[in-house]
Amino acid sequence: MAKAKKEEKKEEKIYTIPLKKEWLKTPRHKRAKKAMKAIKEFMVRHMKVPDRDINKVKIDRWINEAVWLRGIKKPPQKIIVKAIKDSEGNVKVEFQGLPPGFKVEEEKLKKKIEKTRTREKKKEEEKKKKKEVKKKKEPEEKTEEEKKEEEERKEKEKALHKEISTMKKKPKFIEKPKQPQPVIQRKALEK
Repeated sequence: MAKAKKEEKKEEKIYTIPLKKEWLKTPRHKRAKKAMKAIKEFMVRHMKVPDRDINKVKIDRWINEAVWLRGIKKPPQKIIVKAIKDSEGNVKVEFQGLPPGFKVEEEKLKKKIEKTRTREKKKEEEKKKKKEVKKKKEPEEKTEEEKKEEEERKEKEKALHKEISTMKKKPKFIEKPKQPQPVIQRKALEK
């Protein structure tokens, strides 16, 4: 008996969230933090999260990058996001874009997003290749001739090791024959 999978109901909406009116209420050195909190509060209100629980809202990494792009003191005035609500009431917020004044910054963010996605794809491909290589490396059944050759090779190696070990145990002291010291002849000095 196969259980039928329940189809999850997902709501998808795109919102433009005004952040300026929220972060203007806080001091400059806390503006980006307040902008992130404002995004969560906005999503809770508009996606009708039960009990207004902020913890059920999960923000994408790229939204965080977009808000913090120009530092803590200068977050964007508004941001465009895509909200996805599942059947359990959890909301996932994904990055869609920045306002028109942020063209350069948005291009930088999109390039970063593409780079990370390509890296992730490459890592997945490498993992797949490694798994395939491991499967190929599994020992296949050897023929009788290969087994005999391998045994002979091992026996030869053992014999060589024995010879080497016996050579190391017997120290050989070879005395060099004494050579006669050369006689130094003095020549008479001529005057």
